[in-house]
Amino acid sequence: VSISEEGKKSQAAAKALAEKVIDTAYAYQLGPVLFNPTLTSGKDTFRLTRDGALSYFVGGDSRYPTDSGFALKNWKKCEIKNAGIVITGNAAMTLGNVMVTDSANKTTTVDKTWGYIKDDKGALRIVLHHSSLPYQPN
Repeated sequence: VSISEEGKKSQAAAKALAEKVIDTAYAYQLGPVLFNPTLTSGKDTFRLTRDGALSYFVGGDSRYPTDSGFALKNWKKCEIKNAGIVITGNAAMTLGNVMVTDSANKTTTVDKTWGYIKDDKGALRIVLHHSSLPYQPN
């Protein structure tokens, strides 16, 4: 079940699943996460808090009025291709692309850099998430 599918049921259902995903994948429970998602700009570009990340994925937070819910955009496929992975101690970093395909079969590719640490239970948690549309020279 995807966040988008839950969003077709209700905003509350989408939010509940997004909270579960965020709490499982990201390290907000350990402190700030350096989150710079693709479709943000201006004063709302960086999302160092869980609430900011949740709003990006499902919208509905008046503190982030331009968020429409990235995870609600009816994506039907997501593929990650790492160009490189660095692992050192309890930290790892990846660099590459994420390709998301929508219900009309249009694929959008973004550049991504993610950083991870192991939490006290040994689970990898994202502490750095940067994604952006690739540079398009004129």
